[in-house]
Amino acid sequence: MTERNMQAALEEAKRVVAMIEADELTEEQKASVIKDSIANFNENYNPGWLEYRKSVSTDSAFVEWGDGGEDGSLFVDVYGTEFIDCLGGFGIFACGHNNQEIKKTVKAQLDRYCLHSQELVDPLRGYLCKLLAMITPGDLQYSFLTNGGAEAMEMAMKLARLATGGRWYISTVNAFHGKSMGAISLGGKGSYREDYIPMIQQVQHVEYGNADATRAAVANLTAVGEKVAAIVVEPIQGEGGVNIPPDGYLKELRAIADEYGCCLIFDEIQTGLGRTGTMWRCDYEGVTPDIMTFGKASSGGVVPITGIIARPWTYEKSGVGTGTEGKMFDNPWILGSPTFGGNPLACAAFIATIKYMLENDIPGQMKAKGDYYLEGLKKLHEKYPTVLTTYRGAGLLICMEFPEAEIGHEVTKELFARKVMVAGTLVNAKTVRIEPPATQSYETIDKVLAALDESLAAVKAAYKL
Repeated sequence: MTERNMQAALEEAKRVVAMIEADELTEEQKASVIKDSIANFNENYNPGWLEYRKSVSTDSAFVEWGDGGEDGSLFVDVYGTEFIDCLGGFGIFACGHNNQEIKKTVKAQLDRYCLHSQELVDPLRGYLCKLLAMITPGDLQYSFLTNGGAEAMEMAMKLARLATGGRWYISTVNAFHGKSMGAISLGGKGSYREDYIPMIQQVQHVEYGNADATRAAVANLTAVGEKVAAIVVEPIQGEGGVNIPPDGYLKELRAIADEYGCCLIFDEIQTGLGRTGTMWRCDYEGVTPDIMTFGKASSGGVVPITGIIARPWTYEKSGVGTGTEGKMFDNPWILGSPTFGGNPLACAAFIATIKYMLENDIPGQMKAKGDYYLEGLKKLHEKYPTVLTTYRGAGLLICMEFPEAEIGHEVTKELFARKVMVAGTLVNAKTVRIEPPATQSYETIDKVLAALDESLAAVKAAYKL
């Protein structure tokens, strides 16, 4: 690193900071942001990302620069063009874009202190974990706070091993639990796993929604002397294409876990915090898991935070740090020690999010508006059955399915051309999600459905379907 490079970096940082702090960009700055963004992504960010982005639009000139709208469901580019967000950051904007109530709390904490000393007691972590114990089902009590969804899944997997002494995990085909080595070992799509094999070897995948298949897998491993640590499942498979299991499935998994003494882990990172019309999807069947992950909507779309919450027995049995039943907390960091996990800004955001969700009945809004969307999709399916082959959803976790991936991509592009953002799911290429904020108004939903009508008609004509 030369002195010349350091000076050039300083000048570039000054230029970018000035644009961030500007109330409004000049025309020259707007053009520069677009040009710079394309060059920087191609030369310095994850190579290939812009090519992937073309699944939404062949034009990379749409660079996000703001968000908001009266109903919190808009984002805008550098020129102020407004787009209706029906992707919702894969579920993070449950409480809307640019939620001022949540930001007010975060700003107050920002002015007090941003990060903690690591050694002293940070009170916001304690307040948040108490609130989580109050709003989660059953006797879920102890939380561990992390930064991203995959990290939360790693903690859940580790705690299950400590608590049970088991080494095997039962996951499902088409599952998605993140892309770290442990989380992706549980994943149910070959193309995400095969380049990293061998990974965690003691994972079996069974058909999703088939409790008998899960029972057989656990029973067979037990019969040959292998101990199962956990059954890991999404209460609704999100990235698998919003796959909703039959009623009673979660209860059957609970019974299997109880019978064989293994943990039941629910990955509620995408389904939790109101997304499917109840605070947690497991509330739909009245089932309490042993360990539950949360994320996505946790921060109100302001500061990232994820984590796990577990029943007391998992800690009591784990003997954290010693392996001795009943001797707890000798090493409280054995699960992990994330420097930024549960930091004050993130905890402030999460606490404010819980307050906002309860005051504004976010689960209830998700349920009512999801039903409204589904009714609209029913009419469009009847009108364009050869294009929109099926649809399904719970709350505002909804997907549309098309005869092939290319058709879904074309519908996505047509919607984007009409200033509506949707996106595909990561595991099922034929499906496209609708996952907007709960704050989205019925008037905006009508605009989305009208744009979708036009988009389906355009694709039907283009492909002669």
